[in-house]
Amino acid sequence: MIYDCVVIGGGIAGLQAAIQLGRYSHKVLVIDAGDGRSILCHSYHNILGYPDGISGLKLREIGREQAEKSGVNFLLAKVEKVKREGNLFSLTLHNGGEQKGRRLLLATGVMDRIPPFPNLYPCLGKSVYVCPDCDGYEVKNQKVAVIGSGIVGANMALTLTYFTDQIILINHEREEIARDIEQRLKEKGIRYINQQIEEVLADGEQLLGFRLQDQSKIEIKQAFIAFGGNEVKSNIASQLGVERLENKHIVTNPRTKMTSVQNVWAAGDVAAHSEQVTIAMGEGSQAAIWIHKSIIK
Repeated sequence: MIYDCVVIGGGIAGLQAAIQLGRYSHKVLVIDAGDGRSILCHSYHNILGYPDGISGLKLREIGREQAEKSGVNFLLAKVEKVKREGNLFSLTLHNGGEQKGRRLLLATGVMDRIPPFPNLYPCLGKSVYVCPDCDGYEVKNQKVAVIGSGIVGANMALTLTYFTDQIILINHEREEIARDIEQRLKEKGIRYINQQIEEVLADGEQLLGFRLQDQSKIEIKQAFIAFGGNEVKSNIASQLGVERLENKHIVTNPRTKMTSVQNVWAAGDVAAHSEQVTIAMGEGSQAAIWIHKSIIK
């Protein structure tokens, strides 16, 4: 089958676009690798309609069911290569399979750099966070740790002073922090620990603290991660010659979300650049509307 649109990425932006395109009765395929940062988050707290939070996995399940009801097809696979063949795009999958579409939407997202502590992952979105705009409210007037790397961790700690004055910064990777930044940390009353973490202490989704390299323990129930170096998943875009910024985020038209390549759109975290679930939803719908306009034209 030749699809009207192939959506690469089954996260929040890709699903919202698929729902919109399905409601136009277009032939749509969503190719999803089965990973993504939304799967890691066990609770989003700032989404309209979910005052008690909702996990990324549950949100994706709901979104897929909704898209399938309007005829959208899904394929669990990873796109390895893409090329243009006349008016079509040909996508080669990791298993050697091939799919073709007249339009492409790149919704491949980003992936945070999270230290490989097994106990940390169940806590994500519950007691360990990555975004102060999303979850700074969760630690308002409470004690919180920031585990991070150098200036990225320091900036996160300083940002969180809007919500609380009880902050511990653990420079896990021991990257250098400039003296003027260290001075700002002191002025804000942020306790600074320049040590590696040996172990994350947790009970399921509840963080309990950290055991440091010197074997001392920090008892704390909430933390933020700030390591920088997030992976922007835009390699497929580069194969098509799509314009990207130096940080690899995809440049799109603000109105239509089309990229610099005709009939290729991008939405969500892979685009430049929001990293908010609610904005990803909006961009998915926005891209889908303009994809529809291009199809009927």
